[in-house]
Amino acid sequence: MLHIPMRENHNNQASTKAVILVGGPSRGTRFRPLSLDVPKPLFEVAGHPIIHHCLKAVAKVPDVREVMLVGYYDESVFRDFIKDASKEFPQLRISYLREYTALGTAGGLYHFRDAILKGKPERLLVLNADVCCSFPLGEMMRLFEEKDAEAVILGTRVSNDTATNFGCIVSDSHTKRVLHYVEKPESHISNLINCGVYLFATECIFPAIRSAIKRRTTRPRLLSYPSSDNLESSFIAAGDDEDAEKSEVLRLEQDILSDLADSNRFFVHETKDFWRQIKSAGSAVPANALYLQKAFQAESPELTPPSANIVPPVYIHPTATVDPTAKLGPNVSIGPRVVVGAGVRIKDSIVLEDSEIRHDACVMHSIIGWSSRVGAWARVEGTPIPVASHSTSIVKQGIKVQSITILGKECGVGDEVRVQNCVCLPYKELKRDVSNEVIM
Repeated sequence: MLHIPMRENHNNQASTKAVILVGGPSRGTRFRPLSLDVPKPLFEVAGHPIIHHCLKAVAKVPDVREVMLVGYYDESVFRDFIKDASKEFPQLRISYLREYTALGTAGGLYHFRDAILKGKPERLLVLNADVCCSFPLGEMMRLFEEKDAEAVILGTRVSNDTATNFGCIVSDSHTKRVLHYVEKPESHISNLINCGVYLFATECIFPAIRSAIKRRTTRPRLLSYPSSDNLESSFIAAGDDEDAEKSEVLRLEQDILSDLADSNRFFVHETKDFWRQIKSAGSAVPANALYLQKAFQAESPELTPPSANIVPPVYIHPTATVDPTAKLGPNVSIGPRVVVGAGVRIKDSIVLEDSEIRHDACVMHSIIGWSSRVGAWARVEGTPIPVASHSTSIVKQGIKVQSITILGKECGVGDEVRVQNCVCLPYKELKRDVSNEVIM
């Protein structure tokens, strides 16, 4: 079996491993009602699970041979996905490492450091699974080499008023060096934000996490991150180092990146391409549009060719049945075994598997859940939001509501019923017009 070590470092290239951070069930609360039936990383946008888009980008980096998914879902959750992905990307060894509890983005890396460092990789690509972008990993690798960097972060520009919702990067515009990093600052410091995609030198990132743990153990305190969904707090008592590691919750964003900025070898690659977080269920719709537009520009054969009734980009699963008089697009994904009737109009929406949209219905800015049905002449619609917006909530009559209408699994909308700006939990029958509500 002498050929195995050879894979690590062929062509004299520095070896790189990739880690995709998938989170876990307690953090999917904002993705409800969709995460009640499917874990967020496996929810399909543009015809593929969210995590597939990350994996596809990693597979294009010639130096990567191994990808580890790190999270605290049950092992069975990703079994089928890994099996299918291993066939699609035979050059990659894909595995799932399960945390015993929510350890945070840095805590998970550190917990599995032995597995990650096996084979002595020199670099580590780290991607958050709930990010939608073009993943310019090749450009990040080039910058890393060029600058002899310890770390490269992917950054993008957003409007000044939304920047403080993200990690903000202050950088030198000529050298691209990161001078300062603050997670969700209280006041404006920069509109260049963290995209949640990183490239680290392995010899640098693990000692940086280790020293953050050491600082914690010498200064015991209650840790909690109110900005994260139910991320477990953890109390570190001074004393046995190993015990401290076992119960440690550490996040790259809050605990590690600002320290790296103190070194002179932390750089930012600023992407001018699209970027979006997939946090709430509604944010799957703009992510779907961005991935479809990218696939259309790349002339992907997966997309349905434009015609009188197909306004591109549109993805229709091969097993779906769409009446030729239905008009679809732009930015529409139709899942497996969906039935779309005559005269239907669908735009800016995701229709999930086994759903039925009956004749002359209209679906816009919406997600239609698995096995749901929309009656004849019904309207299911949300409110269009600006492309540059990073929020999917709007204020209607003084109440904050979802701009994207979401029907959970096996919901029914009656004939001629209008549903607008609503989130509907699974197994509900809507027999009257409803707007700006969460239907429990």
